[in-house]
Amino acid sequence: MGNVVSNQKYQTCIDICLECSEVCEWCSNCCLNEPDPKAMVCCIKLDRDCADMCTLAAKFMARDSQFAKQVCLLCSQICRCCGEECAKHPNDHCKNCADICNRCATECENMSK
Repeated sequence: MGNVVSNQKYQTCIDICLECSEVCEWCSNCCLNEPDPKAMVCCIKLDRDCADMCTLAAKFMARDSQFAKQVCLLCSQICRCCGEECAKHPNDHCKNCADICNRCATECENMSK
């Protein structure tokens, strides 16, 4: 993806937020197709929350909002929660999601300072 903003201070965080959003959407869809999707309800809900929050954080950073740091802090908390939940499941899609969520959480934590 090309640069979203001319101010590079946010670009790395925007990129990882957008990637995390995409992976969370993919993971939630894969969870719905598992043999017992009811066992995956918590994971699915957190995937969807995380995907939406990551997209929102990217938008706030792209427009250099005065609230970008606060949104990034909340995003880091949701990503961390989602990553912890996904890590509980043995599926490859959940493991991949846990990885990107934890990387995004760290990036957003750094951005929120």
